[in-house]
Amino acid sequence: MIAYSTLGTNDMDRSIAFYDAVFGAIDGARESTSPSWTVYGRAGERPKVALTPPYDKQAAQPGNGPMLAFETDAYEKVDAFHAAALAHGGSDEGLPGVREGTHYVAYARDPEGNKLCVFAKA
Repeated sequence: MIAYSTLGTNDMDRSIAFYDAVFGAIDGARESTSPSWTVYGRAGERPKVALTPPYDKQAAQPGNGPMLAFETDAYEKVDAFHAAALAHGGSDEGLPGVREGTHYVAYARDPEGNKLCVFAKA
């Protein structure tokens, strides 16, 4: 059902460096870049993630409660996503590990403060 989600950014170049690294760790890639949008996706998948400065020209701010979660197929990719997030200006929100016995999960925030989750089935 979801076609795309957007994340606000105050610094497109910094966000591109961050998302190129974290999405690259889970087989995602930048699909397009323009002055107002940068779009990421995975080959063969419809849902996309777009980075954009807010339309109202106000500062981008993370919400309290929203989180985007990304599924991958290997624990190593969860580890790589989390490591890339920390190496590219993100912050830790939960080290990689098995949660509730069903999923291997890690949490991070991007440089703007948006919360991200990546997981693989246990």
